[in-house]
Amino acid sequence: MESASGLLPLAQSIADAKGWDSATRAVMMAGKTLSTVPPKSRNDGNSVPGCESPVWLDTENLDGKLQFIAYSPSKIIRGVLAVLLERANTLNDSERQSFDFAAYMEKCQLQRHLSQSRGNGIQGVIKRIQSV
Repeated sequence: MESASGLLPLAQSIADAKGWDSATRAVMMAGKTLSTVPPKSRNDGNSVPGCESPVWLDTENLDGKLQFIAYSPSKIIRGVLAVLLERANTLNDSERQSFDFAAYMEKCQLQRHLSQSRGNGIQGVIKRIQSV
């Protein structure tokens, strides 16, 4: 359920965290909610270039609706992916293509936890999400 601030639960938990340690813990806890990507989906075609840690992004059809699944061995990146996919999987195709994911990440204060190289990789994930 979306909060009054327009954030979904995972994003809101990060926005509500007090201090660096709590926010980092919230990001890593968000990553634990990420659905497992089957090993067959961890292939070159689903690999997202530009990420410091490997990232695989795939889609599946659940009840006629496109859903994203993703995986990274990095706990921080998994948390960021969980927040992004939590939002992306609530949007239809046209909403997803025009949604401002960067502003959403800023609203939940997720950007401040990303190094430049992680941020660049996440931009690649967002581009892939919006192009599907």
